[in-house]
Amino acid sequence: MKRPTIADIARQAGVSKGAVSYALNGQPGVSASTRARIVAIAEEIGWRPNSAARALNGARADTVGLALCRPARFLGVEPFFMELISGIESELSARSYALMLQVVPDHDEEMAVYNRWWGEGRIDGAILVDLYFADPRVPVMETLGMPVVALGHPSEAGALLPVWSDDGLAVREAVAYLTALGHRRIARVAGLPRLAHTLLRDRAFGAVCAELEITEAITVHTDYTGEEGARATRRLLSRSPRPTALIYDNDIMAVAGLSVAQEMGLAVPGDLSVVAWDDSPLSQVVRPPLTALTRDIAAYGAQAARRLLALIGGEEVTGYEDRAARLTPRASTGPPPSPVPAQAPPS
Repeated sequence: MKRPTIADIARQAGVSKGAVSYALNGQPGVSASTRARIVAIAEEIGWRPNSAARALNGARADTVGLALCRPARFLGVEPFFMELISGIESELSARSYALMLQVVPDHDEEMAVYNRWWGEGRIDGAILVDLYFADPRVPVMETLGMPVVALGHPSEAGALLPVWSDDGLAVREAVAYLTALGHRRIARVAGLPRLAHTLLRDRAFGAVCAELEITEAITVHTDYTGEEGARATRRLLSRSPRPTALIYDNDIMAVAGLSVAQEMGLAVPGDLSVVAWDDSPLSQVVRPPLTALTRDIAAYGAQAARRLLALIGGEEVTGYEDRAARLTPRASTGPPPSPVPAQAPPS
């Protein structure tokens, strides 16, 4: 079935297409009875406004854009983005806005997508994710003149409106907790080193470990996937002496690391303590359930969408600092294993 058009409504109502346009757009030029008849016919045949045509006429598209520079398969297993998108959608749907989502292979393609969407009037604004330090995308987005909310620290957002949380504070809480349990050899399986939030976590981890006089503090960078998280865990647990606690930058890697520890015959938390980041349901269904840095990711996405819609509406909007992730202790953390006493030499 072809999509109903204004011409179809005009034919059924016995009026011109201009009269239909006046009636459906609430403009003067038709009588009240004619307007009511036209609206009734439009509803009956399932007519909906063409967003592309509306955009050409300068009307809002009632759509915001989100381009993700991540492999498409990553979205199917990464709880963070699913929860983020659900939060964005909850705010947009309440305002009858749509989300236009596209996965892209690199940042050049990401900028090309935003340029095309904005130039063709397909979106009214966008959400920029995964900020880098000195991110080259930021000045490009600034020159577009498009309403944009950047998920990331204000220091890297330029003139874009930032929505962020204090990752350094969360890292400090996790390390302080492990130190209080007695751990002095702590490793962190981190994400992509070019990301701004990864570097902020790196700096906080190094600083708090120095302050608390941690004997050995190691950071290994990965691409956030379970495969890389498992590989990094094997390398760390093959060291001598090995770390007694591991902090992971997402729960996908933490679950993979837990499996590696168990396959290597280590008890969690008897031999090794594990802390995850993000605290999706994955962290709670594994055995033992993972101690995690907990944050409301859906609410984070909703805050970003709410501020973007305010920008689109021409309101004065300020950046928003979300609550930092808080530690939720569970069964995957405990005191480090007691050192094996040295045996006396035979007499």
